[in-house]
Amino acid sequence: MKHLFALITGLVFGTGIAISGMMDPAKVLNFFDIAGSWDPSLAFVMGGALVVTFIGYQLVWRRNAPLFGGRFQVPTSTVLDGKLIGGSALFGIGWGIAGLCPGAAIPALGTGRWEVALFLIAVVGGFFLRRLLAPVLTAKAV
Repeated sequence: MKHLFALITGLVFGTGIAISGMMDPAKVLNFFDIAGSWDPSLAFVMGGALVVTFIGYQLVWRRNAPLFGGRFQVPTSTVLDGKLIGGSALFGIGWGIAGLCPGAAIPALGTGRWEVALFLIAVVGGFFLRRLLAPVLTAKAV
């Protein structure tokens, strides 16, 4: 049952991304082009997502535990360290260059565009590269 709800959630998310047009990198890039062909629709998509998320959290936090899990998986750290800031910056730069984020790129695979597949290959490659470089990046200077 847990996997069925995960599938349904993914389908709802992918459908929302498709209907909103956020699978189209040009539409996303136009949002960032304030001085040119600015398209504010991404702000409305994000605003709508925030409203739905706010309502969802109000309902979910009334429960003691998730429906299909032992406990809620919530981050506890409040530290703003270099990994968080660097990762956020890298995400934003990649989003601004490609016009895609991983969440939108996965449903966009259905468009058959090779650029989307290349983007996701690069994302996965970045995950593996980070794991490979983790010992070097986290080593303390002596």
